[in-house]
Amino acid sequence: MAMQVVAEPIQRLIEALTRLPGIGPKSASRLAFYLLRAPAEQVQELAAAIGELQESIVYCSRCQNLSQQDPCEICSDPSRDMHIICVVEEPLDVVAIERTGVYHGLYHVLHGVINPVEGIRPEDLRIESLLERKEKEPIREVLIATNPTMEGEATAMYLARLLRSGGVRVTRLARGLPVGGDLEYADEVTLSRALEGRREM
Repeated sequence: MAMQVVAEPIQRLIEALTRLPGIGPKSASRLAFYLLRAPAEQVQELAAAIGELQESIVYCSRCQNLSQQDPCEICSDPSRDMHIICVVEEPLDVVAIERTGVYHGLYHVLHGVINPVEGIRPEDLRIESLLERKEKEPIREVLIATNPTMEGEATAMYLARLLRSGGVRVTRLARGLPVGGDLEYADEVTLSRALEGRREM
């Protein structure tokens, strides 16, 4: 029987960390051993922040973004342009677009894209609530800002087909974004140009 080199609590932490996106076994091990050496207050602060996520974060009932309040800060802001909705895949995409300072409308977060390979169908996304908003709110334009991947493009085409009726203009981010890239990693200049150069679908 092989001797256990790493203590069980450390091994459990390493395994938990490897389940996070972008964290492999080596990174997880480094993080685990860093936390062992870190001051107790720092570790407790991290644990409290993680615990607070589940308790204090809610989905905005209007745009489906993550927030501490419902409706969220953006939906509650009277200075936002209520006539345009930017549809994004994930909450991180809202953060990326907001950093540009160019867009001043509302958002709608799908929480994913259509991906038959992974079993993600249109009904698994927050599309129904987007269609309800189109009917109830004074929307004149829907800007589709899904990532320029095969799945993002398929989702954009699907949404465009659903949204075109009723005098709503459907636009897409311009091709300032690299194909296969994610919005959250795009720099502000690239995203600004993509927003300003959006086009009809």
